[in-house]
Amino acid sequence: MVLYRYRHHLPFAAYLGSAARLDVPKDLRRDFEAATQLVEEADRIFRRKRAEIEQLVSAATREEVADSVEALRDEIDREKFDPEAFTSAYERAGELVTKHLGRWQKSELREYVESIAVALAIALLLRAFVVEAFKIPSGSMLPTLQIQDHIFVNKLAYGPLVPYTGYRILPSLPPKRGDIIVFEYPDPNPHAKSQDFIKRVIALEGDVLEVDGGHPIINGWRVPSCRVGTYEFTEGSDSYKKRGELFVEYLGDYSYLTLYEDVGFSGKQGPYRVKPGETWVLGDNRNNSSDSRAWFGGKGGGVPDANIKGRAMFVWLSFGADSVTWDRIFTNVMGKPRLPKEADPELVRGIERCLEQRPAQTLPPPAPPQ
Repeated sequence: MVLYRYRHHLPFAAYLGSAARLDVPKDLRRDFEAATQLVEEADRIFRRKRAEIEQLVSAATREEVADSVEALRDEIDREKFDPEAFTSAYERAGELVTKHLGRWQKSELREYVESIAVALAIALLLRAFVVEAFKIPSGSMLPTLQIQDHIFVNKLAYGPLVPYTGYRILPSLPPKRGDIIVFEYPDPNPHAKSQDFIKRVIALEGDVLEVDGGHPIINGWRVPSCRVGTYEFTEGSDSYKKRGELFVEYLGDYSYLTLYEDVGFSGKQGPYRVKPGETWVLGDNRNNSSDSRAWFGGKGGGVPDANIKGRAMFVWLSFGADSVTWDRIFTNVMGKPRLPKEADPELVRGIERCLEQRPAQTLPPPAPPQ
């Protein structure tokens, strides 16, 4: 409410007024917006309460009020703004409207409450159906997503879910291979607290998936990759240096980074058959990710379509150990792979080399019959 009250003194306020007039002096911006609202409110009262007004207000007074409102409207719309004429018209219209139509006017507090309620309703609708913010809590998607990255997720990508119904508006499923999706973890315990996960789509309905040392094999086809080099990194606020092998992996339309930490399972997992209506996902940090391979007691499992919330868009805020990581802001999560700015330049060149070597075949063969 405080910000709302002093909004006319904020930077760029001149560009955000009711009529976006640049010639309104700073000390009159608040009055100018109030005058615009006064004209709109007077029009609304005359339109909606006409019968009551005709009974309680004389014709001469009604005409006087209407003339003052029209004069104020003319000053608001005047090609060259005249502060003195505007102030005179505003004061006269305000006095007459308050005196004769005051019983039908909204209070300032009510206007504040209504403005806040409308803004809150819009924010809730946007969050439910269009875009939602998520925070990255773990290193399972390193190096694509860093711990303490804050991202926006596009909830229109696969059709927004209507809350509490399971119904999806204009569904567009399944996701594309390589998409990074946010979803509700398919916990087998119906009483468990809901958790949101973020992983990369690897296998779709009907596919047979195997994972060999973290490298996916779909329908007998090994997803192509290119070794970048050895990557040293820290995880979140932990100052302990970790090491792993960095690769560029190619799947569908995407080329993205995958990391294989030195400590991890190096054997073969699967085969797994993806059930109808499900999507199998892996973390980009292949040896340190709770993903489809590990769920359901190690038997593996997919993400049901109903659990998918949306596709990752971009980083809107990111924190390092002590401060904001400015270079990550507006990073396109689904865009060209990149490392943090402190990464070894040789690795950056290695990524460019691998991107130049992108193979022609980046999609698996059809799923084998069951």
